[in-house]
Amino acid sequence: MRILAIDPGSKRIGVAISDTTGTIANPLTVLNHIARLVDAAAVAELAKANGATLIVVGQSLDEKGIPSFEGRRAGRFADALKSQTDLPVVFWDESLTTQDARSARIALNVSRKNRAGHLDSLAATVLLQSYLDANPQK
Repeated sequence: MRILAIDPGSKRIGVAISDTTGTIANPLTVLNHIARLVDAAAVAELAKANGATLIVVGQSLDEKGIPSFEGRRAGRFADALKSQTDLPVVFWDESLTTQDARSARIALNVSRKNRAGHLDSLAATVLLQSYLDANPQK
């Protein structure tokens, strides 16, 4: 069972995929944002091409657990994605995934020069691993 996760952003969409056992998350790619329906179609195609059976969409929540501005954008993206695929689409709290991705690069002793740039696919990987750890596959 492979699971695809996305970390939707206003400029880029980070994408991660699990291994076939649904236990380990790996970065897959980064998509540049074009338009909601175009992006949703691209994600749906990636899910199909990689044999995913579930799509996890990162949604940021405020301190009360209510979707933030970006979380509401993720909700609209998920609605567009649902119109492009028959796969189940679920939300997962993406709070702090980018910070965790940045910390992971530092922990791996990646030089400051090589840490520059986007963290989108790594943030999607952190998001997916969090989901996999909380929802072990049977």
